[in-house]
Amino acid sequence: MALNVSLVSADAEVWTGEATLVVAKTVEGEIGIMSGHEPILAILAEGQVRITRADGSKVLANAQDGFLSMEGSQLTIVAGNAALIA
Repeated sequence: MALNVSLVSADAEVWTGEATLVVAKTVEGEIGIMSGHEPILAILAEGQVRITRADGSKVLANAQDGFLSMEGSQLTIVAGNAALIA
């Protein structure tokens, strides 16, 4: 079962797709999220969001000022500022 990921900034959708792993920096430290993770709501810290797609390729983005929310198989990352790096 894949993880459905949406990464959005205040003014645009940055990336949406299926992933096997997402690693993001929160104010509590770095967190890794995979399919089946328990529901969570966390505040983002400034840093990279690393997404491993279902096909194994990587997506990198910078994000700050926001939160991430995991519910079921849906991970939503809402950032005040976010942009793809690679």
